[in-house]
Amino acid sequence: MGSMDTPTITENGTTQSHTAAAAADGEQKPLASSNGAPAEMTLESEATKKRRVGMLPLEVGTRVMCRWRDGKYHPVKVIERRKVHYGGPNDYEYYVHYTEFNRRLDEWVKLEQLDLDSVETVVDEKVEDKVTSLKMTRHQKRKIDETHVEVGHEELDAASLREHEEFTKVKNIATIELGRYEIETWYFSPFPPEYNDSLKLYFCEFCLNFMKRKEQLQRHMRKCDLKHPPGDEIYRSGTLSMFEVDGKKNKVYGQNLCYLAKLFLDHKTLYYDVDLFLFYVLCECDDRGCHMVGYFSKEKHSEESYNLACILTLPPYQRKGYGKFLIAFSYELSKKEGKVGTPERPLSDLGLLSYRGYWTRVLLDILKKHKGNISIKELSDMTAIKAEDILTTLQSLELIQYRKGQHVICADPKVLDRHLKAAGRGGLEVDVSKLIWTPYKEQN
Repeated sequence: MGSMDTPTITENGTTQSHTAAAAADGEQKPLASSNGAPAEMTLESEATKKRRVGMLPLEVGTRVMCRWRDGKYHPVKVIERRKVHYGGPNDYEYYVHYTEFNRRLDEWVKLEQLDLDSVETVVDEKVEDKVTSLKMTRHQKRKIDETHVEVGHEELDAASLREHEEFTKVKNIATIELGRYEIETWYFSPFPPEYNDSLKLYFCEFCLNFMKRKEQLQRHMRKCDLKHPPGDEIYRSGTLSMFEVDGKKNKVYGQNLCYLAKLFLDHKTLYYDVDLFLFYVLCECDDRGCHMVGYFSKEKHSEESYNLACILTLPPYQRKGYGKFLIAFSYELSKKEGKVGTPERPLSDLGLLSYRGYWTRVLLDILKKHKGNISIKELSDMTAIKAEDILTTLQSLELIQYRKGQHVICADPKVLDRHLKAAGRGGLEVDVSKLIWTPYKEQN
């Protein structure tokens, strides 16, 4: 391969290449190989090639730079590998985790995407675990921007976290088809064994049954009578509807919803016994039916005052205000029950961000409009938000001080305006007048 000479300016003002200048100084040019490249370069490239071949296939645990979809190289860790069909002995694909990003971006990559010159020695995971296992929290492990974790709530311990990540380390389903969307999945979901060989699944968007092939879905859709989630429609405003689905009455739907949700929620415990839960499924409605946007679930009876167990907005509908709408809806149900509520911990990373935004907006709006003093207890009674969540939110906004043994809210109007501006839009509003619902009561 030829190389470009860099021109240099000589004393008389004419340009001359470095190689020509070197020859004029009496320096000897390197010998050329038969293909025209310098012999030294050929020897070096052969040695490099030999070294690269020697390190293949890459071991699980290897750290290397990988070219991502943005065209740039990012550090990754090899999680798993698999042989390429009809390939040579060293032809593998590698399942990698981008160490800068959330696990939802883990993926299979080809060898040519990896920069073998950047390969690092395999880290001894046991040694690494001893250093970090006692300190590592779930949120730190995910490397999300949010660094503050609510205290006083149970999280997965380090051993459980490692066990979970080992079991779920490789995504089993790459994409799903749901209604008019094809969606890339984020995480592993424990579908029944007969679906182990399926990279793509086809869901009926109404009953949530799933199939391996498009033709199966088409046949199913001709027979499926549902045009909305099973259960009671408890809210309709414009094109938005909310359905309450009892897991005991609609067990298969509840289990299918959990399988689907697990593809987009990392540390979600999959409950096969859905009898204990109510599912609130939010839909966009048109003349073809009611299409699921997202959902939240809650226990029928919670001793810890949890008003929400899991929450998910499907990827095609994210960043449209639906997450905050689902959260607001859960608190409206708590108000109807005459209780204060809080979400079950641990929250997902996106769930934590959504709750922080909701609590901030609701509390700032009240403080902005309220005249005179107001206590945390009064705020809790007005909003159905648990006192501890109010306290941590106001502390993060630096709107509360501890004086003479009690917390005092300091709501300077200018500070409130600044926080309101930073909080952004409040999302879709729940029109309480359109909510027709009575709290769940066990029927004998």
